[in-house]
Amino acid sequence: MLSPYRVLDLTNERGQLAGAVLAMLGAEVIAVEPPGGSTSRTLAPFAGGLEGPNASLHHWAYNRGKRSVVLDLAGSPADRKTFLDLVRGADVLIESALPGEWAALGLGYENLKQVNPALVYASLSAFGQAGPKATWAATDLTVWAAAGPMAITGDNDRAPVRVPSNPAWAQGATELAGAIVAALYERARSGHGQHLDVSAQVSAMQSSQSNVLAVPNNADQHTRGAGGAQAGSFFIRLFWPCADGFVSVLFLFGSAIGPATRRLMEWVHEEGFCDEVMLNKDWIAYTELLFGGIEPPEEYERVKQAVGKFCMSKTKLELLDGAMARRCLIAPVKTMAEVYEIDQLSYRGYWQEVDSVRYPGAWAHMSETPLRNLGPAPLLGADTAAVLAEPRRTPAAPPAVSPAPSARPLEGLKVLDFCWVVAGPTATRILTDLGATVVRVESSRRIDTARTLGPYKDGVTDLERSAQFSSLNAGKLGLSVDPSTPEGRSVIHDLVRWADVVTESFSPKAMKAWGLDYENLRQVNPSIVMLSSCLFGQEGPLAGFAGFGTMAAAMAGFFGITGWADRPPCGPYGAFTDYVSPRFAVATLLAALDHRRRTGVGQYIDFAQAEAATHLLAPALLDCDVNHNVWQREGNADPHHHPHGVFRSAGEDRWVAIACSTDAQRAALAAVVGELDEVAIEEWTSKRSPDEATELLQSLGVPSHGVQNSVEAVVDPQLLHRNHFRQFDHPMMETVVIEGPRMAFSRSNADVLARGPMLGEHTVDVLTGILGYDEDRLVDLLTSGAME
Repeated sequence: MLSPYRVLDLTNERGQLAGAVLAMLGAEVIAVEPPGGSTSRTLAPFAGGLEGPNASLHHWAYNRGKRSVVLDLAGSPADRKTFLDLVRGADVLIESALPGEWAALGLGYENLKQVNPALVYASLSAFGQAGPKATWAATDLTVWAAAGPMAITGDNDRAPVRVPSNPAWAQGATELAGAIVAALYERARSGHGQHLDVSAQVSAMQSSQSNVLAVPNNADQHTRGAGGAQAGSFFIRLFWPCADGFVSVLFLFGSAIGPATRRLMEWVHEEGFCDEVMLNKDWIAYTELLFGGIEPPEEYERVKQAVGKFCMSKTKLELLDGAMARRCLIAPVKTMAEVYEIDQLSYRGYWQEVDSVRYPGAWAHMSETPLRNLGPAPLLGADTAAVLAEPRRTPAAPPAVSPAPSARPLEGLKVLDFCWVVAGPTATRILTDLGATVVRVESSRRIDTARTLGPYKDGVTDLERSAQFSSLNAGKLGLSVDPSTPEGRSVIHDLVRWADVVTESFSPKAMKAWGLDYENLRQVNPSIVMLSSCLFGQEGPLAGFAGFGTMAAAMAGFFGITGWADRPPCGPYGAFTDYVSPRFAVATLLAALDHRRRTGVGQYIDFAQAEAATHLLAPALLDCDVNHNVWQREGNADPHHHPHGVFRSAGEDRWVAIACSTDAQRAALAAVVGELDEVAIEEWTSKRSPDEATELLQSLGVPSHGVQNSVEAVVDPQLLHRNHFRQFDHPMMETVVIEGPRMAFSRSNADVLARGPMLGEHTVDVLTGILGYDEDRLVDLLTSGAME
């Protein structure tokens, strides 16, 4: 899809996933490395445990299919001149250095746009290219602490705990990949390049499941709940021990999940673990019964004990098979070795075997342009001579228009959005920020689960008071229509004729049941690009595995490695794959649109959220496949940094993350705290607030940051600098605060122009303004019941 484009990849381990995504989407990616190679080549684990520049499994994971060119950009004027020749022919440059480092060498965006005005210069950094924290020393641990998810991950009697897959950098890198494809899409109209700025902190905030919005919306922020959730005095358990490990059980209530809980309790009853009184509780209204004092807390504990005994009576496989048959929300917590054994992944041909090593592969099946099967990561400098001997290349850009336009990158793109809950709407929210017109389809006959998710404005539960829903769907037009009715489908067909893109995230076969699957819609609009997003894809033994991101994260391996060695899994927080997978979906969808722009050919994208998210675990999977080393839970320990941990600070539940990766950083820390052991460090941090400790350590170049929950994030000067929290008027809430865009463009900047819609808020506007229906047609539809 991206075969016309050449990418120069200057990133280290922080950003190499961005280039890997672009390579799988078809771009030519040249890794420009210093003498001695990228620092990613020094990272464990190593093949066979033997260190060397070509043996790092971390490097293998995110550099497949790239070409390696060695140039001494810091020390050799001749090599910088050679590099400028490469820049003249490049479409994209990706970098992840500390802001200002490349500019100091004359290789910043302002320098290189003089050499190549069509260049898309893409920067990933910890906190963004400007602002009070832009040049702070950072690691994935400290960025994760700053972003919000860490504060709510772990056990409440211990320190907050990390997710050991570098999720902050990974989310930033995949965010950047989507931004790059959007900038190329825009460049095809304008002929101009621009500078892209992605903050890993802002990208990683997505994984707080909107908890960062609690305080600005006058709601209670979440706290750590041992992999579950604390709701008032009630602990909601999401992980349960079973006969051979752990399972994720979404034992929740309400209109969306309560029916599955009812089916689970029928199974529990059949197996003899509960009586009929417990079976026949109102699992739809159970939350209201608990908080209203009608159901005693001790009875809820008795219910959980029954479910716990039931789970302990069965293996992970027995629980999965039974859940599939009964449509219960249960998923096994997989080890890395067990991830390789998932039949669904084998069925879909997910694993790409290179030199007898199995790598995560295509996260989407494309009807026209399959994702590439990539070769191994290149040996250091393997392609230097060949690349430098090639004729000078011309960027794949049209003549530049004047003046350079400032409209958002996707202005004019039209999207019909059937996505619901979190993962799909997160992807289409990005499209909206980038300028697309997104018509969001809902029906009062099937309320979106996201409307039932907090934080709620002022803590008042109501379908129109969810700040999370409003943020996930900001800028979209709300259309209420029932696709099960002929009149509703007629409206949808007209919108398909209008649209460039159709997106949906229902369980497989739902759209086909309405006659709205790709084969039918392409008859209405032959050039349509349609994306279907679900946990495991549209075909295969687990295609019918309906559920949420907590379950996909359990099966993909995230939960098995998050937490403490002496305790059950305790994270990641929330529906983790719902937050990390949408960036892959955006990059893939935009690449398909770029392909359609050049060829006129639309296509179908079968996107599997678990397959995308599994790429974050590639080093752990390779360590298992190559070295037979299965990662376990190790708290906040890290093989690349020492010390590396989260330490108690002054104040109630206040913490500071500290991570040293160099001898200079360790010496600076030791000069302040004395011995470099956890006891000595915590003795020092416990006498200071997180801000006091961080400011002193940052002045010495030591990566550190206070662990931020919503109350700290909303006043974070860096987030205020980026104008991340946006307030909008709302008919039901008076005002609502949502999150802003997660990427910045120097010329055609992303922006959010409105909060999420109320149910059906723009129905009349869509029918008359977009579809041009007259008053008679409008009245007929509104009285038919189809627009509900």
